[in-house]
Amino acid sequence: MSATRLSKGGRIDRSQPLRFTWDGRSYQGFAGDTLASALMANGERVLGRSFKYHRPRGIMSAGVEESGAIVTLGTGNRAEPNTKATMVELYDGLVASGQNAWPNVRNDIGAALGVFGRFFSAGFYYKTFMGLPPFEWGRGTGLWMQYEKIIRKAAGMGEASREADPDSYDHLHAFCDVLVVGSGIAGLNAALRAAQQGKDVILVEQDYTLGGDLLNQADQAAEDTRSELIAALESADVRIMTRTTAFGLYDYGTAGLLQRVSDHLAVKTEHCPRQRFWTVRAAATILATGALERTVAFENNDRPGVMTVNAARSYLNRFGILPGQNIVLSTNNDSTYEVAAELAGAGARVTLVDLRAAAPAALVDQTRGAGVQLKTGLAPLRALGHKAVTGVQLARPNRNNWVAAETLPCDLLLVSAGWSPVVNLLSHRGAKPVWDQTLACFLPAPCAENVTMAGSAAGHWDAKSCAASGRTAADQALGLPKEDLARLGWETPITPLYEVRLPGKKTKSFVDPQHDVTAADVRLAHQEGFVSVEHLKRYTTLGMATDQGKMGNVIGLALMAEALGKEIPAVGTTRFRPPYTPVAIGALAGRNTGSHFKVLRRTPLHDWNLRHGATMTDAGLWHRPWYFARKGETITEAYIREATTVRQTLGICDVSSLGKIAVQGPDASEFLNRIYSNAFAKLAVGKARYGIMLRDDGMVMDDGTTWRLSENDFLLTTTTTGAGKVMVWLEELLQLRWPELKVHVTSVSDQWAGVSVAGPQTRQAIAACLEDPDAISAENLPFMGVRETRLKSGIKCLIARISFSGELAYELYVPANRGEAMMEMLWAASEPLGGCLYGLEALGTLRIEKGHVTGAELDGRVTIDDAGLGKMASTKKPFIGSALRQRPELERADRPQLVGIFPKDRSESFNGGALLCKPDEISGFGEGWITAVTHSPAMGHWIGLGYISGGQEAWQGKVVTATDPVRKGDVAVEIVSPHMFDPKGERMHG
Repeated sequence: MSATRLSKGGRIDRSQPLRFTWDGRSYQGFAGDTLASALMANGERVLGRSFKYHRPRGIMSAGVEESGAIVTLGTGNRAEPNTKATMVELYDGLVASGQNAWPNVRNDIGAALGVFGRFFSAGFYYKTFMGLPPFEWGRGTGLWMQYEKIIRKAAGMGEASREADPDSYDHLHAFCDVLVVGSGIAGLNAALRAAQQGKDVILVEQDYTLGGDLLNQADQAAEDTRSELIAALESADVRIMTRTTAFGLYDYGTAGLLQRVSDHLAVKTEHCPRQRFWTVRAAATILATGALERTVAFENNDRPGVMTVNAARSYLNRFGILPGQNIVLSTNNDSTYEVAAELAGAGARVTLVDLRAAAPAALVDQTRGAGVQLKTGLAPLRALGHKAVTGVQLARPNRNNWVAAETLPCDLLLVSAGWSPVVNLLSHRGAKPVWDQTLACFLPAPCAENVTMAGSAAGHWDAKSCAASGRTAADQALGLPKEDLARLGWETPITPLYEVRLPGKKTKSFVDPQHDVTAADVRLAHQEGFVSVEHLKRYTTLGMATDQGKMGNVIGLALMAEALGKEIPAVGTTRFRPPYTPVAIGALAGRNTGSHFKVLRRTPLHDWNLRHGATMTDAGLWHRPWYFARKGETITEAYIREATTVRQTLGICDVSSLGKIAVQGPDASEFLNRIYSNAFAKLAVGKARYGIMLRDDGMVMDDGTTWRLSENDFLLTTTTTGAGKVMVWLEELLQLRWPELKVHVTSVSDQWAGVSVAGPQTRQAIAACLEDPDAISAENLPFMGVRETRLKSGIKCLIARISFSGELAYELYVPANRGEAMMEMLWAASEPLGGCLYGLEALGTLRIEKGHVTGAELDGRVTIDDAGLGKMASTKKPFIGSALRQRPELERADRPQLVGIFPKDRSESFNGGALLCKPDEISGFGEGWITAVTHSPAMGHWIGLGYISGGQEAWQGKVVTATDPVRKGDVAVEIVSPHMFDPKGERMHG
């Protein structure tokens, strides 16, 4: 390849020179170049090394199908391997390097592996290493495990950075009437037609500018057409998204887009994302994704200097580069004749080799008039040269075989064996492409969804037909009368061409150059029994990784069909899956990294808690106080002190994160009566009730208290982690199951700041903060009572007498913006009484002592009876789960039931998650498991909650082993009542 930059022509801006670095060498390109075109213009031929054999690879195409020029961009924490140089927009300061080679791609020691290439055929690793005898200490795979370490070091293409990604990524959503993918002449016409019908249109193009193949054409008429269409689109307010790839189509008109926002910028600003991941939902989708030019399998068809014909046209007319001086162009179709004339007109010596015996007279005259030498009935048999093409040996078909013919010198071999419409995105929707024998390609099949193909993606090859198909696709997508268009092939039919080789001769003819899959590998797969096209793909790695079948898919299928003695339609095709082109993991993650890995919610009291010494922890999506350590205290010392203080005086705990749902309407009580296992229809105004909510299958879903504020107004509370799940469930019930109920549900979790104040002196502390101190007296606010009152500063406050700790306790709720004011008053009244602030760790201790269940016990596997709350389930009304909870399997007497757990030796401890087993049968899943443990200051030793077969009665007086071999070992424990502290509830009813 003796490429030279032309003094004029192309779409590059010669007034804007750009400096970039390749393998440590500094070069110059121009604005409008890609990395591939800039390297070509600077005389670089070898840009990569192949996966297995480390063969030299150059530029093979000009688009996403590139299999040779695969490079690493950047260094350090911005190193990005396996990037196609043909898709990298050049910018000033760009740094790129070769990969999969040492010391560099020009001189790679790994090329010595090519000597042993005959041993590295498909399935090489499995057949060679896993079949070898093991080392004496191994059994079956011992030696393989040693080989694997070496193989893994040699495997792969490029090396990912191990440093943290410094860039940011965005996730965005958009909606439109019509999404058009591709901005060739078909896509431009489709978008314009839809916009003219008054539709909201988004036009997506992976290139940095619009035009598709119009950008590769030299005539002014093509540029005029492009400019006029773009101007019309802008006037019609079409949303144009360049540098954006549609990588996948999903259910209900959803498309995944990747927008490269700052990849092309020399300076990455802190607040500008590198890429945006778009989720677009469209009523209709038009795919004008174009077609990819196919090559041919012949010996050494991977040499630097072998390229597709249309790629050469792109480098000539778009980038102003004559890619070779002495060019041989091999074809079997009409599309290459105009390119041959353009190359010759630019000063190259061009020989056009057509497999067909005759071509259209007009095309022949055009090429000969340009000085192109035409040879017919020939195809390439073997590329000559090592690191660059020096010539090509041709072959002539002879019945069902080939015979060697003349040899032509050349520095560039261009190949065109037909075109493959890009049907990948349509395939994502399950539409299996259909083989067209006349055009020798897979064409899109009808899709049950509103997804329409247009242009060459639908098998239209000339510009006029493509433009018409774009308009027709828009009409079809919008449900308008459409024009029936015949697919226009070439004037002279294509002669299918997939492989050229002499009978019985072993050659390195590559089907998938990126993965070093040869034609021989395909035949070997057939020989070894892999007759399915999906098995062929996995056995040979054909079309995997970044290629996804773009280059070698059709050739591989044709060779498999030949081996099976079938036609290509009988073999079928692999199903293309997302993504169409690679998507960075950073883009998938978006901003959900580090502390933002998941949504973070803070209660209205978050800052107040921090100012008063809280150490925070995650509780579902919330940050909640974990413990309030004094100077020098450990977490253990802190939570034991906090729990002790609550039992002796009082403590204040932030419970704002509890789920809160307003249930309102004339049928609200009936609705609650149906979803809870216990009765709610006659709950009095001003009272609260603890309820258990079951799933349809009878298992416990969530628990909480519900307060009746007025006749038709309830406040339903849920666990912190169950709020979202319960809210969605209630909405689904009202929308789908009981739409006749007049009920409205609203999440009000963020509306309220809430605290729980618990302990013997609770009433005294709260009363000091109220305008009416008697509002919370035992007579005015009995256990499970609810009332509205005001704090001394006039803050509206809801108070419920509810206890999760087993102590006299109240929950207070005020508007979120008054939360800190409430806490200041409560803390001022509590601190002189010796009260404390307490967090989740102490709260866990208190509830375990009392035997109250949380999500650790209600984990989706237990029934209301398993949790010891079966008496709550009403026998007088149906409720969700009431029927299936009575299945015989769920009523077995030996089901695991909730119990308390003491260590036999009170000085010992045990861990949550340990299995409970019979002392002489420590195996399998045991008899039960431990859900929660704590050191109990009230008991003076470690205690726990868990489940064991048959419950407390079955194990009364028996020793059980808590086995935890990974962390602690075996500990002898006793099974006791889960209500280990104040079982009669005298303290909380005081």
